[in-house]
Amino acid sequence: MSAASPSLSPGRRAWRRFRANRLGFWSLVLFCTLVVISLAAELVSNDRPLIVRYQGQTYFPMLKDYPETTFGGDFQTPADYLDPYVRRRITEGGNWALYTLNPYGANTLNYFAKQPNPSGPSRDNWLGTDDRGRDLLAQLIYGFRVSVLFGMALTVVGVALGVAAGAVQGFFGGKTDLAFQRFIEIWGSMPELYLLIIFSAVFAPSIALLLVLLSLFGWMGLSDYVRAEFLRNRQLDYVKAARALGVKSGHIIWRHILPNSMTPVVTFLPFRMGAAILALTSLDFLGLGVPPGTPSLGELLSQGKNNIDAWWISIFTFAVLVTTLLLLTFMGDALRDALDPRKAEH
Repeated sequence: MSAASPSLSPGRRAWRRFRANRLGFWSLVLFCTLVVISLAAELVSNDRPLIVRYQGQTYFPMLKDYPETTFGGDFQTPADYLDPYVRRRITEGGNWALYTLNPYGANTLNYFAKQPNPSGPSRDNWLGTDDRGRDLLAQLIYGFRVSVLFGMALTVVGVALGVAAGAVQGFFGGKTDLAFQRFIEIWGSMPELYLLIIFSAVFAPSIALLLVLLSLFGWMGLSDYVRAEFLRNRQLDYVKAARALGVKSGHIIWRHILPNSMTPVVTFLPFRMGAAILALTSLDFLGLGVPPGTPSLGELLSQGKNNIDAWWISIFTFAVLVTTLLLLTFMGDALRDALDPRKAEH
């Protein structure tokens, strides 16, 4: 007889259930792949070559600006590697240059474009250009990175505030819980969009300001779930035993109740991140989001609205946004099922 397989930890069992959900698991794989590509955007989409070998010398344009005279030009200004003359100089006569897969940066303007802007998909611009002449594929790659990083940051801050507020309410209860509930009711009734409009008019637009303003309101939904878990767990025997032994409240919250109340927190993460990305896109669409010049999915959607004939701007941007939100939704559904103790092990 073969030896009995050792029992799996709750975390391993949850991971097995998550992997059994093929839609959720492959959504996680695809989403992580897209995030990694966006984090390495400069190595994927850049208007500067990775390496240039010119007349026996090796140059790294991504790390240093080189004047046009370095490659036989007439001016001391930084070389424009989209200039046909510069490109011909660094690729002929035994010279060579290694370009990125997409030879355009986030804000690259191709002054040597063959078509007026916005131009449709072509060999030079695979997904076309926007109304300013910027490559749409580069805009989507860099805009996706901004959205994901902002969503992660807003999720982390919101989870930290929500867990802290819910833990205090649920553990202490009584007047503390009542006071927090009244505060949340008042705070939640404030017009968030109006505050964003006011602050956008007073202060210069910035991602940090947007993160602070949205974080002030993004924690309340999670705090209710954490509060409910703490109200339930604080009545259990292991908490009563810890109190009888004289364990401090902070230690009980951090070491005993919180680890057993993390299921709604973890399940909440993908949905919260999707909501954060959608909020940033919506504010950018209204002109209340990131500073001008920052790659943004919302700004591209606004361009698509203003340029109905340039269908490629709306279609490709909408596809990226919908795909991102669908992947996060599938991951959240799979995570919720994996952490549900009522799910039988197959």
